[in-house]
Amino acid sequence: MDNKGPVDVRIIVEGASDVESVSRALQKVSLGAKYHITVSSIVPTTSLEIAMKAVEGADIVLIATDVDQTGRELADKFREALKGIVGHIERMKLPYGHDVEYLDPELIREEIENAIIRAGLHTISGVKDLRDMEHALNECNGKLEELSSENSALKEENKRLRDEIETERATLNSLKDELMGVREKFRALEEQYSELKTRFSEIEEKNLLETFSIRELWNEAFDEDPGDLERIYFVTDHIKPDGIIMGQGSIAAPSRDDAIEWLRIIKSALVFVEKDDESPE
Repeated sequence: MDNKGPVDVRIIVEGASDVESVSRALQKVSLGAKYHITVSSIVPTTSLEIAMKAVEGADIVLIATDVDQTGRELADKFREALKGIVGHIERMKLPYGHDVEYLDPELIREEIENAIIRAGLHTISGVKDLRDMEHALNECNGKLEELSSENSALKEENKRLRDEIETERATLNSLKDELMGVREKFRALEEQYSELKTRFSEIEEKNLLETFSIRELWNEAFDEDPGDLERIYFVTDHIKPDGIIMGQGSIAAPSRDDAIEWLRIIKSALVFVEKDDESPE
């Protein structure tokens, strides 16, 4: 056998005469050897307060009251009050009558044994329930460990995602700053483009002149050297043609053809000038 002590049984009776009857009945049975229990006390009281203090911590409490209405009501009152402070409560019905001198101890002994047997059967049922509860508890513990593991994994994942979010947020802020810089550069380029476009439009509106060597064009056009270029400058300065500029041995005109055409005009003019110079005064 294990080292666990005997089951502690305490009996509540209504009065002192009942204590005598129950004690006499217990003398004829060895509860320790037969049931591994001991009746540690018989409490004669109808007071809830006294009963609660007297049976607190007991494994089994037998409520031994009469079978009449008063006994039933008292038993029900004790049963309700003692729930939670003892292991098990069992009703034990005393044989009818209060004349203890004629109460049969054998009947009381049988009722005590029957009450103990009922308590044991109830306990067996309770053991099954307890095992079922233990099984359910083990399943719950397993599920709890599984959920705890999942929770830890989720926490790690959550931390990783938070770190990624922080990294992405930092990258986003960097990109925003970079975008602002690009926008500033774009605005500056737009302004530069606008200025260049304006300048280009002004240039397009102007008649740009090409520059050529007077001597080269003259030789090309007339197969001779123009000689003194001052004469050509002189004629050009006096006529002041549009789009024609001369100086430093060069002629500037809208095109090569325009330049040659102007040189032809000058050559014709010089012919007349030379004839006038040769005429007698």
